[in-house]
Parts: sequence; C-alpha cells; structure tokens
Amino acid sequence: MKHLKYILLALVLLSLSCDNSTSKEKESTPVAEPYKLQLTLYHGGDIVTMAGEEPKYVEAVVQREGQIIFTGTKADALARFEGKADLVDLEGRTMLPGFIDGHGHVFNVGLQAVSANLLPAPDGDGNSVEALQQILTDWIAKNQDFINTTGWAIGFGYDDSQLDRYPTKEDLDAISTEIPIIIIHQSGHLSVVNSKGLDLVNYTAETEDPKGGKIRRISGSNEPNGVLEEVAHFMVLLTGVLPNITPELQDDMLVKGQELYASFGYTTAQEGRSTPDGSATMERAAEKDALLLDIVSYVDILSNRKGADSKYQGKTYTNKYRVGGVKLNLDGSPQGKTAWLSHPYHIVPSGEPKDYHGYESMTDEEAYKHVADAYENNLQIMAHCNGDSAIDQYIKAVKKANAEFGNDDRRTIIIHAQTAREDQLDSFVEEKIWPSFFPMHTFYWGDYHVNSVLGKERAYKISPTNTAYKKGLRFTSHHDAPVALPSSIRVLSATVTRASRSGQIIGPDERISAYLGLKALTDWAAYQHFEENTKGTIEKGKVADFVILDRNPLKIEPSELQNLYVTETIKAGKTIYKK
Repeated sequence: MKHLKYILLALVLLSLSCDNSTSKEKESTPVAEPYKLQLTLYHGGDIVTMAGEEPKYVEAVVQREGQIIFTGTKADALARFEGKADLVDLEGRTMLPGFIDGHGHVFNVGLQAVSANLLPAPDGDGNSVEALQQILTDWIAKNQDFINTTGWAIGFGYDDSQLDRYPTKEDLDAISTEIPIIIIHQSGHLSVVNSKGLDLVNYTAETEDPKGGKIRRISGSNEPNGVLEEVAHFMVLLTGVLPNITPELQDDMLVKGQELYASFGYTTAQEGRSTPDGSATMERAAEKDALLLDIVSYVDILSNRKGADSKYQGKTYTNKYRVGGVKLNLDGSPQGKTAWLSHPYHIVPSGEPKDYHGYESMTDEEAYKHVADAYENNLQIMAHCNGDSAIDQYIKAVKKANAEFGNDDRRTIIIHAQTAREDQLDSFVEEKIWPSFFPMHTFYWGDYHVNSVLGKERAYKISPTNTAYKKGLRFTSHHDAPVALPSSIRVLSATVTRASRSGQIIGPDERISAYLGLKALTDWAAYQHFEENTKGTIEKGKVADFVILDRNPLKIEPSELQNLYVTETIKAGKTIYKK
C-alpha cells in the first residue's frame, strides 16, 4: 500500500508537470487565425442583372471569393447564408454588373493624369488660348521634376472647337522658348509644339509631310506653325516624348489611369492602342500581380506587332492582364477634320481646297495586309475608322480576309464608325463586324459637327446606334479616354439622350433606351471581348464585378442620367473604389 501511495503521487506530479509544460507551450507558440472565407450578401436596393433583352431584378446577390454563387430572393439568401456571409445593405442604391470598357486607353489616361489639364468645360478650364497659356504656366512652375525627367512640358486635351482660335507655336513660345512644350489635342490625333520642341524633333521648312500626316505651315511659307496632324504628331510622341518617360513614371501613370477608371465604375479596362512602352508597363504590373482592374490590351500593329506574340496573348487573364489582339488605325478625327470622308467637310480647314475630305492612313493593300495578318494568326483585330471612306476600306479588307480565311467567330471590331452609312451597317451584319460606337461625340462636339464638320444631315447620323440595333447589330458604347474622361455616366447619358452642349438633340432617331445603353456597357461589352461566360451580367458562376450607383438609371428621366454618380466599385468581390 505504501508503494502504491508513492506511485499515485508520482503520477499526479507527472500530470501537473505535463499540464504546466503544455500551458507554457501554448503561451509561446502563436496559433494561426483560421482563414475566413470571403462571403458577402448584398441586398436592400435595385439589383439589375442585365441578363436578357428586358430588365430583370433580383433581391439579393451572394459572392464567395470573387465569384457569384447566388442570385434570388432576400429570404432565400438569408436562409442559406445568414451568419456565414457579411451582409451589405445597398440602402436603396442600384447595383449593376461592373462596367466593361468598349474602347479606351487606360495607360494613356495615366499620361493625361500627370499632364497639364487643358480640357474645356465641363472637364477643365481650357476654353481660350489665354486660359491654356495660364494653365501651362502654372503647371510648369509646379512640375519641374517631371520636366527634368522627361525633357518636356506636356499639356493634354485642348479642343479647338471650344477655343477662340487655333493655338500655334507662337502661343507656346510665349510661355517658354527654353523648355520643349507639346500640347495634345483632345482627340489624341493632333498636337501643337513650340519652337524648342520642333528643333528637337528636327521639323523644319525642309521637312516633308510624312505619309498619313501633315505638318501645318505658316501661311505663305513652308515654315511649320507648330500644329501637327496624325503621323506627324504620332512620330513626335513615339520618338521624341514617350521614350523619355521613365519606367517608374510609367508605372505611376498606369496606377493613376486605373484609379480614374475605377471611380467611374469600370472593372475591366482596355488599352486600345498599346505601344511597346505601354505593353512593357502593363506586363511589369502583371508580373507583380499589382493590377487593380482586368486590362485587355490591343497592341498597335504598326509600332508594336511583336507585342501580340506576348505570353499574355489569349482569352485568359494572368494576374488581371491579357493581350486581346491588335489595333489598326485607318484615319483621323472628325473634330480635328482629319477623318477620311467620302464627301468634303462642311467647312474645310483654312488653307485646304474646297473638296477637302480628310485623308487615309494607308493604302487598301496595306490595310488588307494587316487584316490578313490578324486573321491568319487568329488575333482579334480592331480598326479605328471615323470617316465613311475609312469604313469602306476596312469593310473591303475584312470581306477579302473572310473569303480567304473563313468568316468564323472572330468578333472583328470597328472602332468609332462615326459616319457609318446604312449600307455599311448592312455590311457589318454580313461580314460579322462588331461596332464600338462613340456617342459621346453628340455631347462634346455635336454642335460643332452640325455647324462646321459635317453639316446637319450627316451630323444627325453619327454613331447610328438605333439603326444598328434595328438591323440586328449589337455594339458597345465607349469614351475613348483620354479623348474624354472615362466617364461611364457621360457615355450612358450621351448614348440615350444625344444632347449636345447647347441642348440640341443630335439625331433624335438614333436615341436608344437606358437599358440598351447599359447593355452596351455590360453584357454586350463582355461579348465583344469574348468574356460573355464570365462577365457582363449578374448571374451565378460569373465574376463578382459590380458597380453601385446612387440611383437606378431605368427609373429616372433620361435628362437626369448625366447627374448619376458611382458610389462604389467592386472587383472580384473586393471594393476598389468608394465615394
């Protein structure tokens, strides 16, 4: 018995020792927090799915880890997910699928963000040449580091249709003759360069106009007046300005561009004419998994054809980035009067003959060569065509390529198609050409198109969305940022109302409903990019990309659409912008 007492005592002491040891071990070894599944239930507002040809609503949506796993009634959602999901009350606001960029330049929006803002009202204060000079002077004083790094002072967004006269190199020389200055037209197709800048790029009286571009001259001489059109302008940007922008600054530009897009509800952005520098910047961000939005890039087929051979090329994103195809440019800008029309401009630019109707960027043979290259290599192609002659050239090239390589589901895109005629819309149907229209022109330049560019008859038919819809075409509606701010609200308002700055309705017969206007920003935009199975509607299995608006665009007067605003943008279940 005595031995048994000692044995029991030893066992008790051993037990206490083990408990103490375990306690100390627990204190010294941190326990990892269990992973909390990202699960969110949205309710309490109008949730418009955008699935189908008529509006459909659901009371609740649940997303898990960036994917939609439930849509339906609030009661069913709570029965299944209450206590598991974070509940988000929309408080009467409206949820839609995240907006998808039909056409824009997210990287170049970053350049706009770091440049002097020369946009006219309502997006800036550049409504006179004197105002441009003051904006540039103030910007130069505050941005010496940028100028020292790049070697240039850059302004973006001047719009001669809103100015008292066209600016020239003399106006920029009045700011500085020591610093090279370039100001880029709002269309992105023209610029004005001061004397110092012209010297740097070696544009002189002896310099011939490049093919597809013009160096405007001082009246009565061959001396450049500083205004550069199309290829003459792009050559300065690509060889004189952009190469001086450091990779660090380019990275910052891409961040700023995405942030601006997100503030307007975009969850998928496009870089619609990617240069080698732009491609390198986006690939750097993808390698670091540092992108805020999904970005689909279309490389410039002239300057960046090798970019289409990137490992990122294809229909699948890697770290939110992919190369979707190639971009071809076949003419210029209607507001800049460089678009290639079949009939003369209503008022031709100073110094041009009465039959001036713009000009082509390349020959028919060259256009076909590039389209055939895309078809042969199974690359989606988008072509910039504003004038109806440029549209004719593209249709001809696509028709020939379809005959040679097959008219498969290529989703060949035409960008802008501003002056598309009815017979050309019929050709779009026949050749399976997908239009991405630019109805924002009706607001920004509608009055100018009527009075100066096209005349009333042609101006009232620009971006013919309703005629296209009636012919069975589906389309996207875009902002072409940085031509304009990447404002989804302005895109929607202009597409639906077609109201100009003065309130004139530019082509009443081409107006469409707010629901179709939203389709062009969501469902149809996903289809254009071959992403209809994962984006564009709020349905089970799709990516949890959402935009939340203060009101329902389908329940307000069309004239009120311009006053909507984005309160929150959600990318793959995570808030990336909140007002």
